[in-house]
Amino acid sequence: MSPSLLGGLTKSLAMTVLSEVGDKTFFAAAILAMRYPRKLVLAGCLCALTVMTALSASLGWVAPNLISRKWTHHVTTLLFFVFGIWSLWEGFKEDGESEDLAEMEAKLDADFKSNKGESKNKSEAADDKKKQQRPFLMQFFSPIFIKAFSITFFGEWGDKSQIATIGLAADENPFGVVIGGVIAQALCTTAAVMGGKSLASQISEKMVELSSGVLFLLFGIMSLLSGPEGQL
Repeated sequence: MSPSLLGGLTKSLAMTVLSEVGDKTFFAAAILAMRYPRKLVLAGCLCALTVMTALSASLGWVAPNLISRKWTHHVTTLLFFVFGIWSLWEGFKEDGESEDLAEMEAKLDADFKSNKGESKNKSEAADDKKKQQRPFLMQFFSPIFIKAFSITFFGEWGDKSQIATIGLAADENPFGVVIGGVIAQALCTTAAVMGGKSLASQISEKMVELSSGVLFLLFGIMSLLSGPEGQL
């Protein structure tokens, strides 16, 4: 029995929402939106997350064609349990303060001040010359868009949510995983950009980690009971 589109969509949607809310890239989007035009920040972040989701799901889709479905199912089940325990451990260690928000804000503040200081020392003639010497991509995309894209893309690379997406796509319908992931990413990123720091500071990382840990364990139990064929 082939995995259903709806099953992959709902699992990916729930997993991505709990993984991304309170994540470093969530805080980065909120902080960037305070300093730059929201439309450009939102576009850059969403493009990066969509590319990352599609890439991760593609890797998961290829896996069963290289390794037997039985083994990919067992690996995915193990990943769910590992990430569940990991998230619960991180949640119990949290002291209630948003360390990721403070860390990301300090990092982007330093970068923002550096760029601001450099821009003050440049004349209009130098700015025009720089525009002419921009790299190929910069001729078509705003530097703010590229900044938001690169921070989000590389921030997600190797993240727990990316690995979980690969595992989920290997065991569920990859198209459902992509659709659910993109919808969840759009919801979370839009909330971060529109809500800004005021929303980000209200999020309890402890509760997010504990909730995602419970969800991962639930997925692990469901995967263990269903077997490689996906039947409970």
